[in-house]
Amino acid sequence: MESRHRRSALTLSAAAALVAVAPLLTACGDDAHPGAAALVKGDRISMAQLQSRVGAVRDAQRDAPQGEQMIKQSGKLTRSTLDGMIRERIVEQAADEAGVGVSRRAVQRVRGELEKQAGGSKQLETVLLRQQSVAPNDIDRRIRMQLLVEKIAKAKGIDPATPQGNQQITTELSKVSKSMKINVNPRYGKWDAGRSTLTGAKTPWLRDLTGAAADRAQAQQM
Repeated sequence: MESRHRRSALTLSAAAALVAVAPLLTACGDDAHPGAAALVKGDRISMAQLQSRVGAVRDAQRDAPQGEQMIKQSGKLTRSTLDGMIRERIVEQAADEAGVGVSRRAVQRVRGELEKQAGGSKQLETVLLRQQSVAPNDIDRRIRMQLLVEKIAKAKGIDPATPQGNQQITTELSKVSKSMKINVNPRYGKWDAGRSTLTGAKTPWLRDLTGAAADRAQAQQM
């Protein structure tokens, strides 16, 4: 029962995004914050950290079949990657406040389930790289973030497998984010308080890690 609930939540595509009112940095590359892509609760996300994540995805794409097409389809990769890195810090903070965590064993168990659904480990890697620009070495981190969101929801008595629950978990994470003073280097866009995300990024909190939803949507268009 618990396994079915986990899979349903992991394959949920939530439209809700993070609400955060955040002032812009006039220059993250100044003497106060040299080399920063963003500041979250005073902690730097460095440009080097950001480019390392982006580089891992690009390297994997170049080595993959239809790699050129993947690269073209992920033209805003740097911006969406930074959006994801900011969200990771928000989820970590929310998990700390809720007193919940996710073990490595839990991550590996869920990864095994997802690999079975996808048809194998390589197939899962290919699906996530093609559809969500997730590098193979970043899959465990993505799964962990998904599970943390579910744990936070459970601690708050929220069912994230429903549209109502999605809105509730978004509200809870928004409360946490408001105290974190999110500041973004203008070269990467800005934190859009109205749309509650980094400019150009549209990322739900919980995403389909097997790619089944995307495959169904593609089939319907054919």
